[in-house]
Amino acid sequence: MITKMTGLLTRVLDDEVRIQIGGFEYQLLVSESVRRHIQMRVGQEVTFHVTEYLEGNGSGSRFIPRRLGFNTEAELDFFDLFCTVEKIGAKKALKAMARPVKEIADAISRQDARWLSTLPGIGATTAEQIVTTLKRKVTKFAMLGTPSAPSESTPEGTAESKPSPKTKGQRKSASDAPQSVPEAVAIVVEGQIIEDVYQTLLALGLTPIEARNKLDTLLQSGTTFKTVQDALSLMYSHGK
Repeated sequence: MITKMTGLLTRVLDDEVRIQIGGFEYQLLVSESVRRHIQMRVGQEVTFHVTEYLEGNGSGSRFIPRRLGFNTEAELDFFDLFCTVEKIGAKKALKAMARPVKEIADAISRQDARWLSTLPGIGATTAEQIVTTLKRKVTKFAMLGTPSAPSESTPEGTAESKPSPKTKGQRKSASDAPQSVPEAVAIVVEGQIIEDVYQTLLALGLTPIEARNKLDTLLQSGTTFKTVQDALSLMYSHGK
């Protein structure tokens, strides 16, 4: 079983990424939280902590192997724990992990089923079941530090693909983002700021898709921003 993959990040799509290792390109399913964290690293070498499962059809006559990628081992461990909740399989757990692990774990530890029910695919009954099953098991995840921007240094592990020629601090927008831009623009934005802007847009009443599209459009514009207020001003002053 593959537990870690290091390669060149070639594409970032809505719910998956592609990484190039030697002559092979691999598909990894990712959560929305992971996607936001690495979406500006296309063209750079990245490492994913990986788990696998078999996805079957309704009749059980055909199974497709799927690989799931996570930024850290802690995220992978939390995913495995999340899957122990009754009626939450791999696909549903990955979809629900649209917020950072620390936030989800904190909500579970304080038994906030209402907050959990706002996660994609999680209803009120399932939220209560999550609290009942995991409330005594998530302490270490609730105590995780705030995630920082991805490191530019080469991770441990073997990758057959060549390192990216991009210099430290540069970012490249995803080639398959919803909006079309004539040329990829390198910008510098801290990963945590991107997360904070996304959460603020949700708090303002936008749906996850609307918030993601607004954020992607801003990132592709090539305009830098250092605070949430800067980002919101840019979004709404230009009518985006």
